[in-house]
Amino acid sequence: MQQTWRWFGPKDSVSLENIVQAGATGVVTSLHDIPTGDAWPAEAVVERKNAIEAHGLSWDVVESIPLHNDIKTRSGNYEQLIENYKTSIRSVGAAGVNVVCYNFMPVVDWTRTNLAYELENASQALRFEMTDFAAYDVYVLERENAAADYDSELLARAKARLDSMSAQEKALLEENIIAGLPGGEGSYDRDSIRTAIAEFIALGNDGMRANLFAFLQAIIPVAEEAGVRMCIHPDDPPFSLFGLPRVVSTADDARALMAAVPSVNNGLTMCAGSFGARADNDLIGMVREFGPQIHFVHLRNIKREDDGSFYESEHLDGDNDMVGLISALLDEEQRRLEAGRTDTIPMRPDHGHLLGDEIGKEGVNPGYSFGGRLKGLAELRGVIHTLEHLRS
Repeated sequence: MQQTWRWFGPKDSVSLENIVQAGATGVVTSLHDIPTGDAWPAEAVVERKNAIEAHGLSWDVVESIPLHNDIKTRSGNYEQLIENYKTSIRSVGAAGVNVVCYNFMPVVDWTRTNLAYELENASQALRFEMTDFAAYDVYVLERENAAADYDSELLARAKARLDSMSAQEKALLEENIIAGLPGGEGSYDRDSIRTAIAEFIALGNDGMRANLFAFLQAIIPVAEEAGVRMCIHPDDPPFSLFGLPRVVSTADDARALMAAVPSVNNGLTMCAGSFGARADNDLIGMVREFGPQIHFVHLRNIKREDDGSFYESEHLDGDNDMVGLISALLDEEQRRLEAGRTDTIPMRPDHGHLLGDEIGKEGVNPGYSFGGRLKGLAELRGVIHTLEHLRS
């Protein structure tokens, strides 16, 4: 498996030199300075690729070319935005970057309520707390009919939780949920997020899914021509937030996606942490079923709670069977080799705990510290090497 590292560009607190020191050989990055919806110029892609290769690394995955909300709703100037997206696909393909991870989540990208959840060893993890989320949705945002999405027991806990919060804690909760997290597509204030939520709720799951399929019908032929394998990232978390539609949360969603536009270039990002936040997602079974169209892997573990809450645990200590998952992925790589395919599956250690002197340090992206991911990559690399040794 190709060992990669997510890099947020020249302003990232983790440098390309650090990535080399971590032992990764590939980079996962994006042109974050280009506004969502604009076409990526070929020369900008080449410039980024050259900077990466100057450090002896390869640019293996684009994560991501963000989709403008107008594409997701098929409103406004969506036709031109899709043409811009095609241009971006051609630009990365021409530069030899052959995998593009993207998502189709409405309004909010990956969502957490606590970016500094303290663990027993005093390190810090990312957490999604359902009580806190409901408290914000119902009693702070005051989304229309929000209370109908939660049971009475949860609503009582949410109200009590909100009443116990200081003004500073309430402001931090709002910032964590709607201000935008690393790699996301922007941020909102309270009024603008209410408007965006209402638009997508009106669209519904069926409308959202139809718009995703229409996007893929336009994009996948271009990706095939450009030699680019598209791989959609699952919803994170994989259940509805703010009453919004979710269309990439389960194995059934993945089956519908691949059936809508049958092509090896229409693939999946196997994000263990996202899919694994649902106990009914069988990650190993999904690798077995969708293996030929899994083009990228996020190896991350979580600890689930009964109400939908979870926190990001040690890479090898959570509710996901990481060893079994990696074994299934290695099986898929062997199958590809025997079938004459030359593409391996890039993986990256997804997120990491905040450790040591990085705690409290300015400029560290939540979930993307150096030390936490270094630890995670070392652990995952050990599993990969052990399994490969046992196969030899």
